[in-house]
Amino acid sequence: MKDRGPAAYIAEFVGTFGLVLFITVTASLYVSDVPGAFIDFSVIGLVHVFALFMLIQTLAVVSGAHFNPAVTIALVALRQIERVDAAIYVVVQFAGAVAGALVTRILLGDADDFNNFGAPAVGGRLDGDTFPGMLAEGLGTFFLMFVIVGVAANPGAAKDWAALSIAAAFGLAVFAFGPLTGGSFNPARGFGPALVSGEFGGAGQFLLVYVLAPVAGALLAALACFYLYVAPGKRGAGGMEPVG
Repeated sequence: MKDRGPAAYIAEFVGTFGLVLFITVTASLYVSDVPGAFIDFSVIGLVHVFALFMLIQTLAVVSGAHFNPAVTIALVALRQIERVDAAIYVVVQFAGAVAGALVTRILLGDADDFNNFGAPAVGGRLDGDTFPGMLAEGLGTFFLMFVIVGVAANPGAAKDWAALSIAAAFGLAVFAFGPLTGGSFNPARGFGPALVSGEFGGAGQFLLVYVLAPVAGALLAALACFYLYVAPGKRGAGGMEPVG
């Protein structure tokens, strides 16, 4: 485990800024509360894939490309990052998310038909219920973190496809759960546009669905992966061999 420095902190700010900017602009344009407006989560899901893939490819070598407080907290639990560095990561991630949402607001103005500048919310398909929203956000983050550990944090993994695998997992979660909760899976991504638009959907629900659930999902994924990679019987990163 190596110490991070200013370059890594800047990379986390820039990466989270870019991720939130692309997501919130796209969500604002393709998801609207205006009756009869076009809603297309396939476009939004693909933007998640493209944006995260681009940012991981360019910034992972600098900071590890977390861009997500839940991911950072889970990697602390796996002893992949020092606690002090992790605390700075989380601060700059939230700052980057707010900055990205502010730029979205500047680009789109204050029009009412831009869906609160991409702020996530528990949708009508869940009747606004908190627990199903928590389940959706927790599951999405679980599988995102599961892939991150499996293809990037695991020292025995083949890392050639890591960026695409992580980005694809992110997009897949958005395809599946985006219509239910907005598909955040990232406390910073949820907080930035919620703060800029002032639309938290209730502070208690926001904290449970968009902060607690992603962190819990990421920690559970880290625990599951740790057990899988240290448990007897794992095949390892090499090819198949005869059993006897």
